[in-house]
Amino acid sequence: MESDTGGNVNPAMEKDPDRYQEAMGNGVAADGLVAGAGDMPGLDVGEVQLDDFVGANPDYNEEEEERKYFRRKRLAVVKNVLAASLGGMLTYGVYLGLLQMQLILHYDETYREVKYSNMGLQDIDSKMLMGINVTPIVALLYTPVLIRFFGTKWTMFLAVGIYALFVSTNYWERYYTLVPSAVAIGVAIVPLWASMGNYVTRMAQKYYEYVNYKEEHVLEQERAPRGAYNTYIIVFQSLFYGCFHLSFVCAQLPMLFFLNSYLYDLNHTLCNVKNCGTLSKGMLPGFNATVLQSLPRSINLIIVESVLMGAAFLSMLMVLILCGSAYRPTEEIDLRSIGWGNIFQLPFKHMRDYRLRHLFPFFIYSGFEVLFVCTGFSLNYAVCAIGLEKLAYIIMAYGFSAAACSSLALSMLRLPRQAPLLAGAAIHAILLIGLFCWAPKPRGPGQAPLLYLVAVLWGLGSALNKTSLSTLLGMLYQDKERQDFVFTIYHWWQALAIFVVYLWSGLPMKAKLSIMLLTLVASVLSYLWMEHKLARHVLFRVPKIPKPRHKVRGYRYLEAENSDETGSEGESEQDSDGSQEERAGRGRQRHQQKCAYEQALGEEDGENVG
Repeated sequence: MESDTGGNVNPAMEKDPDRYQEAMGNGVAADGLVAGAGDMPGLDVGEVQLDDFVGANPDYNEEEEERKYFRRKRLAVVKNVLAASLGGMLTYGVYLGLLQMQLILHYDETYREVKYSNMGLQDIDSKMLMGINVTPIVALLYTPVLIRFFGTKWTMFLAVGIYALFVSTNYWERYYTLVPSAVAIGVAIVPLWASMGNYVTRMAQKYYEYVNYKEEHVLEQERAPRGAYNTYIIVFQSLFYGCFHLSFVCAQLPMLFFLNSYLYDLNHTLCNVKNCGTLSKGMLPGFNATVLQSLPRSINLIIVESVLMGAAFLSMLMVLILCGSAYRPTEEIDLRSIGWGNIFQLPFKHMRDYRLRHLFPFFIYSGFEVLFVCTGFSLNYAVCAIGLEKLAYIIMAYGFSAAACSSLALSMLRLPRQAPLLAGAAIHAILLIGLFCWAPKPRGPGQAPLLYLVAVLWGLGSALNKTSLSTLLGMLYQDKERQDFVFTIYHWWQALAIFVVYLWSGLPMKAKLSIMLLTLVASVLSYLWMEHKLARHVLFRVPKIPKPRHKVRGYRYLEAENSDETGSEGESEQDSDGSQEERAGRGRQRHQQKCAYEQALGEEDGENVG
């Protein structure tokens, strides 16, 4: 009897052919073992223990391997947050930088006449801005459906792709390319930032689960104790907004390294400006219609736009390749299986919760302040005093300050959660009062230090405002079924505020500052009242999330109709009594778990079902 390898078989194998067949059935490793044993004189193959080769490694430490596995999972979560943060930074930086450069070039009448003759660039720009600012008004109707349909990660990827599309249309500046792409940007604004906020919060929750993987509620995939995620939410939101505010720095790089060399100095651009600051009205009246002393060559513009397009494409790849999924596949199925009608209605139903209603003024002010610093303060104060060539440095001072001061939100780990948000509001209130009383002199470079100081302090307030609001929402709404609705509401109110700022562009500066100051005061009072009601344990009203309605007959949902049971293929028309009792027992167990879960929800949250 010979083996497949051509060697002779040990006589012990001839005595026990079943053992030989078992060894041969185990594959190449068994072949090698038999052949090697046959070549060794005096060694009986029957004495060789295969368990030494295929059994458990005596040096294997299950607990140590488990610890290493979850450490890799935690590192993957950190990688996801960094990739999403840097992707958002590049996306928004490219968008702001291109839009700013485009508006400056199109403002110059010489550039319009020479490059595009009678095409009407100013009219195209006005319709672009209208598309960007007006379209998000209806975002509340489709954003939750979009996030649930595509998933959080793929919504981020889709929105980043739309921003890249906007960059690509600038290679051929025409009405039918610029305006539709601007409308697409307006459509993508709320889904992008709502999915980003939801994604970072979910990563904080997953990090907690990977740190506490031995806890019973994590093993059973049950609801975590109230406040368990707070530490990680604070840290991850601070990291995200630290990267996000650097987008204002990135946005100024095209102007700093390219466009500044073509600009006139302040004595030319500001020669007809009479009033600055609080005395001004509209968007810097009297500003010279020619700001370019020489026109940039088309090849140079194409190079700059290609660099921006490359950065936008890089952000798409970062989201696509480096960002993992926010939910498990079964969780994604559950989230979208509650019915599209319910998904459409739930954002409106969540607005009945007094916690969200009391935060509406802060959401509105958050939209006011970020656009005011980029337009009202930058133009009517900074550019009016020190010239257009210094605009990039003012915005960069704001961006660096906001990015660095986002880490101050970590004080929520030791201080009450109200402290950073109220501190940011106090800083902005002082600055608004100061700006209301200050009118810089036109063409006054000596006022530059004070303007930079205001930009830095405004960045400090913005960092505390935005980081604290997102962190607060993650703390108040820890249910993964609600977070996309809550962040959609937050960024939708921000988009409405930006639309209001777009409408008030022709108002006097004192009116703008007054509206912002009143909104800020109302925000603080409303927020303090919300915290007071929470301290008194006033019950809040959140809508009940419907149970998933699964239509799939796959392995995930084989509960009521199990196609793999005996008799499903015609083998038997009736189940045995034992299998029926077993299914009944499983049904009772699921019912008890459901009742216990709903009772826990009622005790911990004090929910009143709408």
